[in-house]
Amino acid sequence: MSSEPASSGKTRASLAAFRYRDFRYWAAWRFTHGLAYQMKNVAIGWYIYDVTGSALALGLAGLITFLPSVALALVTGYVVDTYDRKLVCSISTALTAVAMAAILAGLLTGGAPVWLIYVATFLTGIGRAFSGPSSQAITPNLVPREHFANAVTWISSAWQVSTIMGPAIGGLLYGGVFFAGGPVVAFSATLVVALISVVCVIALRTDLKPKTEGRGPITFATLTAGLTFMWQRQVIFGAVALDLVAVLFGGVAGLLPIIAKDILQIGPQGLGLLRSAPAVGAIAMAALIAWYPIQSRAGLKMLTSVAIFGVMIIVFGLSTNLWLSLAAMALMGAADMVSVVTRHTMVQSDTPDDMRGRVSAVNSIFIGASSDLGDFRSGTMAAAIGAVPAIVFGGVMTLTLAISWRWFFPELAKRDKLVE
Repeated sequence: MSSEPASSGKTRASLAAFRYRDFRYWAAWRFTHGLAYQMKNVAIGWYIYDVTGSALALGLAGLITFLPSVALALVTGYVVDTYDRKLVCSISTALTAVAMAAILAGLLTGGAPVWLIYVATFLTGIGRAFSGPSSQAITPNLVPREHFANAVTWISSAWQVSTIMGPAIGGLLYGGVFFAGGPVVAFSATLVVALISVVCVIALRTDLKPKTEGRGPITFATLTAGLTFMWQRQVIFGAVALDLVAVLFGGVAGLLPIIAKDILQIGPQGLGLLRSAPAVGAIAMAALIAWYPIQSRAGLKMLTSVAIFGVMIIVFGLSTNLWLSLAAMALMGAADMVSVVTRHTMVQSDTPDDMRGRVSAVNSIFIGASSDLGDFRSGTMAAAIGAVPAIVFGGVMTLTLAISWRWFFPELAKRDKLVE
C-alpha cells in the first residue's frame, strides 16, 4: 500500500492536463489571447465613451463586433472542419494584433477617430468568428478523453485569470496612476500581448488537421450541419441556448464605462476593477471545480448557476456602492464559471471530432457573439430608458428564463454526468 498522502494524488489529478506539452502552450495561448482581448475592451470602451459620451456609441461597438459572426456563421465551422485548425487559429488570433496596430497608427499620426475604432473592432470580430470554433475544436485533441473535463476547467481558468488581469492592466495603463498613461500606452501593450498569443499557437506540434480531408462542394446542408446536429440533441441545444439568452439579456459589460464614470465615479482604473471582478469569482470557482469536479446532477447545477447569475445582475444594477458592485460582479463570475465548464464539457464531449468545428461555430455564435449583441441591446436600451433600468431588466429576464428552462428542456435538467 502506498504511503503517499491522498492530497498529493488529488493535486496531481487536478493538474492532469498539464502533463501534455501542447496543452501547456494552449493554456498559455488562452491566457495571452484573453489578456489582449480584455485590455482591448477596456481601452476601446473608455476611449469611445470619453470621446462621444454616448451609450448608443458603446452599443454600436458591440453590434459591429457581432456582425462578422453572423455574416460568417455558416462558413467558419466548415473551414475549421476542412482546413488545418492550427493555421485557422493562428490567422484569426493575428487579426487582433492587426487591429491594435491600426488604432496605434491612428493615435500616433494625429488621433484615432471613432470610425477607425469601429473598423478595428470589426477586424477583431472577424478574428473572433474563426478563433472561437477553431479553439474549441482544438482542445479535445490535446489531451486523452479521461482528462478532457480537467482540460476544459483549466482552459476556462486561463481565460478567467486573463479576465482578472486584463481589465485591471488595461485600466492602469490607460489611467496612468504611477506613470504617464493614455490610449497610446494601453493599445501598445495590447499589441505586444496579442503577438505573444500568436506565437503560442504556432508552437503547437499536435497534428490538428481534420481527419477527413476534402468534404466536397459547399452546400447548404454541409454548412448548416452543426446547427442540425445540435437541434437534434436536446441536452446540447438546451445548454447552448440557455447561455445565449443569459448573455443576451444579462450582459452588462457594454455599460460598465457609464457605471464607472457617471454612477460610481471611479475613472478608467475603476472600470478595470469592474471588468476584473467577475473573473475573480470565476477563477475561485474554477479552482473549486478542479479540486472537486462536477460528478452528478450536472444539468440542474447549470440551471441553478444561471439563475444565480440573473440575481446578481439585478443586485449590480441597483447598487450605488463600489464594494457591493464588485461583490455582485464576482458572484456573477462564479456562477458563470459553473455554466461554462458544464456547457463546454457536455457539448465538446458529446460531439464527434469531424463535427466539432461546425458545432463549435454555432456555439461561438450563440455564446461569444451574443455577448456583443447583448452589449448592443443594453446600449440601445440604456440610451432610451437609462443604464440602471436596462441592467435590471436584463437580470430579471435571465432569472425568469433560467427557472423556465427546466420545463423547456427536461433532458438537460435530468443530465447527470458531464461526460457520458
